[in-house]
Amino acid sequence: MEVTTDIYLGDSREQLKLLPDDSVDLIVTSPPYADQRKNTYGGIHPDKYVNWFLPISVQLLRVLKPTGTFILNIKEKVVEGERSTYVMELILEMRKQGWLWTEEFIWHKKNCYPGKWPNRFRDAWERLLQFNKNRKFHMYQEEVMVQMGEWANSRLKNLSETDKIRDNSKVGSGFGKNISNWLERDKAYPTNVLHLATECNNKNHSAAFPEGLPEWFIKLFTKEKDTVLDPFMGSGTTLIVANRMRRNSIGIDIVPEYCEMVKKQLKAVELYLLEPKAEYEKTRVEKRITIR
Repeated sequence: MEVTTDIYLGDSREQLKLLPDDSVDLIVTSPPYADQRKNTYGGIHPDKYVNWFLPISVQLLRVLKPTGTFILNIKEKVVEGERSTYVMELILEMRKQGWLWTEEFIWHKKNCYPGKWPNRFRDAWERLLQFNKNRKFHMYQEEVMVQMGEWANSRLKNLSETDKIRDNSKVGSGFGKNISNWLERDKAYPTNVLHLATECNNKNHSAAFPEGLPEWFIKLFTKEKDTVLDPFMGSGTTLIVANRMRRNSIGIDIVPEYCEMVKKQLKAVELYLLEPKAEYEKTRVEKRITIR
């Protein structure tokens, strides 16, 4: 078994054209936010952001498989005390390109930096927008199930008759839930809010996100040997996690130092041992890492 990682050095608008149609299972990326990372990527003015990103998103639409998913980590910036609208404008324009805006996840930053502003509080969350090409796509929900938690001991201990009857509710809406279905279960499906701390280690990058972020989506939307793409690779978090989880991966970045750094880091990544040790020893896993 071979796990491959291809790193493309250059502008995503051009490098994405080198990838075949319908070849990627999952895209997870965090592009430069408007007017941010100026020292690295030059910065894009909020008024020009949509026009800058659309040539990229049309290529992502081309390379994504019909059953694939695109996760876009982005957040509106504040301009003169008011939130910019460029993210909402981008969503509308991407829908015109053919994207389906399927879901919106929230990344709650558990350790957001303290601060004081005259008209707002600390920014403790970011958007994770889910886009798809089709309404039916690969999604492995069981892979991200969570423990039921202590609430189950009290909530499920003494169920009312209303709780036990589906299609009935106290308000007469007809949307009652049969909570008794969960009596014998120890796991439940998660919410669309991810509680993760920001990356505190030195990643030699101005905006590295935590490994738990791409890992959660890789579990949810891919299987082993699927292909994961990050067109704004940066410190390579998405590729490192995909490599460790035995997914093929593709990264693109315009900064040569990042490409070399990620290649060195990938050589040291240990792959998940998903089979019993004896079986794993019989199934040799090779890694191929290239910079194009």
